[in-house]
Amino acid sequence: MSLNSALAAGASGLISNSSALAGISDNIANVNTVGYKRVNTNFFPNYSLSSGAGDVRYAAGGTSTLSKLDVSTSGLLNPASSSTSLAIDGNGFFVVRPNSQNATGFDPVLFTRSGNFETDSSGFLRNAAGMYLYGWPVQADGTVNANPSNLDQLEAINLSNIGGAAEATSSVRINANLQASQAISPAAATYDPADPAVNMASGAVTPDFQRTIQIYDSQGGVRSVTLSLLKSTTANQWHAELHINPETDITTGAGLNSGQIATGLLAFNTDGQIDVANTTLPSSLNFLGSNHTGALGANDFQWSAGTGIGAQAIQLDLGAAGTPGGITQYDSPSTLNSTRVNGAIFGAFSSVDVDQQGFVSARFTNGVVRRIYQIPVATVANPNGLATAGGSAFYVTPESGAFTLNMPGAGASGQIAPKALENSNVDIATEFSNLIITQRAYSASSRIITTADEMMAEAIQMKR
Repeated sequence: MSLNSALAAGASGLISNSSALAGISDNIANVNTVGYKRVNTNFFPNYSLSSGAGDVRYAAGGTSTLSKLDVSTSGLLNPASSSTSLAIDGNGFFVVRPNSQNATGFDPVLFTRSGNFETDSSGFLRNAAGMYLYGWPVQADGTVNANPSNLDQLEAINLSNIGGAAEATSSVRINANLQASQAISPAAATYDPADPAVNMASGAVTPDFQRTIQIYDSQGGVRSVTLSLLKSTTANQWHAELHINPETDITTGAGLNSGQIATGLLAFNTDGQIDVANTTLPSSLNFLGSNHTGALGANDFQWSAGTGIGAQAIQLDLGAAGTPGGITQYDSPSTLNSTRVNGAIFGAFSSVDVDQQGFVSARFTNGVVRRIYQIPVATVANPNGLATAGGSAFYVTPESGAFTLNMPGAGASGQIAPKALENSNVDIATEFSNLIITQRAYSASSRIITTADEMMAEAIQMKR
């Protein structure tokens, strides 16, 4: 009878509003939980009416609820002090797993917006829920093998495996001026760079200008390269030699002697700017490694076997006409204004930084910065279709669609916000308003039951 259905409707109201209260309670309790996504409880009716002719008695169906997570709505980003506190500014999720090592295809792959990552006892980055952050390792040449769907290329990000680092010199920039009115040395008439008896590297000829530049080898050791210049008998030209000091650090092929690694001319235009077209001093210095065993060709050179260091190529930048800096020839005293040499001695691991492109970079005490991982951003077609795995983590479902791994900022994915955390998307004012509405609805449903009970009691007493 309809009266019985009214009792059932009242009971369903109690059950549904209890479920709504549970969701609101979770939302309020997690108002300060990083990356939390609020629960939204939707009510829908259970009644069913036929449209046929005749007298149709109505039977109450009550209500049911469906709770869904509001995953697509982002929380506000707040600044954080830790360099490993991360947020995503835009769409997407961090890729996490509950295990940091020996991950297999059977281990769950989860997605989260909770970026309060810290290192564990083994140096792995994990968030407060115990989920480990995964990323693409950066290769030795600086490239990243990014694949939009291959999880096997991801690694748990570990900061404890970062040792010290040294960086070999790969470029030298020289800013200097050579005096245009420099008197020509008598030695210039017989100068021959290939003859140790009349060149500058051997010390037989005194240079008009000489300076030593320090470079760094593959092991972070400091090596000395001396630049010696002698004004030529030809106007606007200077003889140039580069040699290693001490010369025992280097082994040379034919055409080089006394530790030389390069010889040639520096030519200048009439306005004092360097004449690149007629300058013959090489712009690239290619050191063969100390383990090179082949015969050295003409003008080849290698680090001596006793040094035990690797090959390196150094670009020598002397400037160009019309650009500031470089080597010039003005009628002012010869001087070395500055040198800019990259590379660094050995340095210990100091700290870690993360940029907007998701690159995790290690900083060392010698100033070297190396990229070691890139954090991908995973996106799905329908974020609200994700299922919760607890700990503010989610997994894909047929309703959410498959995931895609993107570089931060690529496609529809957001960028990484370093030193920031995403607040929960709970609005406390809305939750308290819903709390009042739910409380009143629960009370009203209880009144349905008491009223129906009183009416049934009246019907029962009609027999008396």
